[in-house]
Amino acid sequence: MTFPRSSPRLATALASGCACLLGAALANAASSGSGSIAYRWVDEKGIVHYGDHIPQEYAQHESVILNRQGVEIGRLAAPKSVIELQEEARRTRELQQQQQRDNFLLATYASVKDIEQLRDQRLQQLRGQRIAADQYVASLHERLLGLQARAMSCRPYSSEPRAPRMSDDLAEDLVHTLNEVRTQRNTLAAKDQEETRIRAQFQADIDRFQQLRAAGDAPRTGQ
Repeated sequence: MTFPRSSPRLATALASGCACLLGAALANAASSGSGSIAYRWVDEKGIVHYGDHIPQEYAQHESVILNRQGVEIGRLAAPKSVIELQEEARRTRELQQQQQRDNFLLATYASVKDIEQLRDQRLQQLRGQRIAADQYVASLHERLLGLQARAMSCRPYSSEPRAPRMSDDLAEDLVHTLNEVRTQRNTLAAKDQEETRIRAQFQADIDRFQQLRAAGDAPRTGQ
């Protein structure tokens, strides 16, 4: 509450009155059987209230616990909403998962070199799969060229009057080969993404391992 500068007596009187009201509220709370504490809460209009108990309609808001001298000795937090509880549960899960990951890193690896060695093994396996996929795509491409050449000698692609009609088998083979080429190219793109993910994951493990070692943070396995 603010007071006009030109009326210090009014300000003093109002402040004194507020103090008297607070003292009276605390005295009433104590005399009504609530013991040596009282509560302070704010209603929807911003008005401060004191009493020996909190009305049910304000139980969902934060309140303050006061002793008989009006000194704050504690707080009653407002009940958490469903969204707040869900967010708290999410953070707890993340902390647990991080703890498990830290335990795994410290229990599995003795040095950064061990992590790098496993990373290189995974990347080498991925490169082998990529080479095999590249070779398969190349063979599909060769097959597709041959099928397209055969199709060009048939109607409706050939302008020769005696050109045969393209057979159903040839048409089906063309469609199947084209679809397989697309599938394998998508597979190659996925391999590239997997390599990026592997590198990022192992780098994150290396960084975290170094942090744990540098800080001497060695959580016990199984906690």
